Amino acid sequence: MSDVAPDDSTDAAPGVPGVSVARIFTAFLTIGATSLGGGVVGYLRSSLVGSLKWLDDESFVELLSICQSLPGLNASNMAILVGDRLRGGAGAAAALVGICLPGGLIMVAAAMAYSSAHKDYPLVNAVLHGVSAGAVGMVLYVTVELARKTIRQAPDAVFAAVTLAFVNVLHESVLLAVVTIGPLATLWFRPRKDDR
Repeated sequence: MSDVAPDDSTDAAPGVPGVSVARIFTAFLTIGATSLGGGVVGYLRSSLVGSLKWLDDESFVELLSICQSLPGLNASNMAILVGDRLRGGAGAAAALVGICLPGGLIMVAAAMAYSSAHKDYPLVNAVLHGVSAGAVGMVLYVTVELARKTIRQAPDAVFAAVTLAFVNVLHESVLLAVVTIGPLATLWFRPRKDDR
């Protein structure tokens, strides 16, 4: 975890002075309450990089890479990493509870409503179909934005294309892609003597 003291309200991440645990909770509560489906990465980037300025794009991509290589949901993993970076363990806990609480409560209510309504009301299925199309659009938007900022040279594009083919064409797991392609990319991008 971080070396930030969780009980000292004045310590925060470098460049982000005075972020309180309560502010972390409310920020992630808002993200959790307003993000839909697969578009949560877009909301995270918009909030954490755009409006809150708690991260820059490079840090966001690095943390997202960590999140995607770990078990669990990207959103909850990102909340934990950002909360820890800002305020240590207390920040991580506040961010996790904040981002999970709205979705958890809404899912309980939606599950109860869906089980009784989807067979009798075709409009419910139409709404769900429309929402899922919107979520795909959000994921596509974030993918294009991140690609523009991280794919700067030919090897970046090659590793991205190989990973995409590995998962989508060969239908291999993301974990297997990380374990096999990750070390190759690390070897390729390692600092060389002439870089120092």
